[in-house]
Amino acid sequence: VQLQASGGGLVQPGGSLRLSCAASGRTFSSYDMGWFLQAPGKEREFVAAITGSGLRTYYTDSVKGRFTISRDNAKNTVYLQMNSLKFEDTAVYYCAVGGSSRLVRHQSGYDYWGQGTLVTVSS
Repeated sequence: VQLQASGGGLVQPGGSLRLSCAASGRTFSSYDMGWFLQAPGKEREFVAAITGSGLRTYYTDSVKGRFTISRDNAKNTVYLQMNSLKFEDTAVYYCAVGGSSRLVRHQSGYDYWGQGTLVTVSS
């Protein structure tokens, strides 16, 4: 399985970015997908997840109402729309393919990880 994340960059506070993660090598629609972030000097933490069908989504409290996870199974791609960005959203964002445990909020629930894309929120 290969994951290619893109869409990161420099944005001002209050701005928006859309991250994309293209997957290959697996039946994409069968698996949960997740986004995690890792800020400098901190542990990787959960941001959002979406079930294979796209019918159910999960978010960490700090991004609810600002971020939206979605997927296009025809394109084998998962997205993270990030609005109203804050300084504290600055991090490397990773996408991941969920495993059989369905522990979508935990790193251990994911089998494969992308390389990460850097989001910097700065004025």
